[in-house]
Amino acid sequence: MNRLFVAYKPSGVVSNHFLSRLKRKYGVKKAGFSGTLDPFAKGVLIIGFGSYTKLFRFLDKTPKRYRATLWLGLDSLSLDTENVQKVQKISEFPLEKVKEALFTCKGKLTYTPPIFSAKSIDGQRAYDLAREGKEVKLKEVTSTIYDVQLCHYRHPFVTFEVTVSEGTYVRSIGDMVAKKLGTFGSLSALERLCEGKFIYEDEKPLEIKKYLSLKENFYLGDAENIRFGRKLALEDFKIQDEGTYFLDNENFITIITIKENKVKYELGRIEC
Repeated sequence: MNRLFVAYKPSGVVSNHFLSRLKRKYGVKKAGFSGTLDPFAKGVLIIGFGSYTKLFRFLDKTPKRYRATLWLGLDSLSLDTENVQKVQKISEFPLEKVKEALFTCKGKLTYTPPIFSAKSIDGQRAYDLAREGKEVKLKEVTSTIYDVQLCHYRHPFVTFEVTVSEGTYVRSIGDMVAKKLGTFGSLSALERLCEGKFIYEDEKPLEIKKYLSLKENFYLGDAENIRFGRKLALEDFKIQDEGTYFLDNENFITIITIKENKVKYELGRIEC
């Protein structure tokens, strides 16, 4: 069964365990997800069944939007409500100062991700290694913060929404905001609201062609060539510029790449 949809992962559940629940619910064997959510986080998780699991890298998944609550005075190794070291009562800040600390995070940021994150290290999640007490060394990453909005500030809690590039660690943004205020803090809640056009709508099936990040191309030759995966000639395409495209073949799609005047199949036949 080929199916693409958005599920809503609850907090406290590992993404892989949540996927297992969905496989049992729908009675499928082959399934996958795109954009791992840490166990602490909840929200939008893109799910693919069957051959749709091959399409994740071609989906339009950016920018991403999150809602987070920063608890000022909460010291945690994982920058959330796990691994708490201490909770300290701190004085309330003027609202304008909180807004300023948030808004100065807009733009490009370079930072080290939290060790308790879904970052992969030699095939293992960083948070698994950290929980086992192993040394975790992560390289700096650069993220783009497109937009930041303060939802409300009820001391010591700062709730905000951010629109970010792929691979951004919102807990690190919370940590930066706290430091800009001259204190420390960790997230008490984190929710992914959307990934590009992907929002949660009761797990309804999505039409795959509407969510691809690829431009459509048109094959002007014999359609049987595509149906049977035969070699394709560049001159038979309407668009001959270099790039990756999808071809709409009524009941299935094909993804091809044009490079150096040659046509290569990326995915030969995906039923839809």
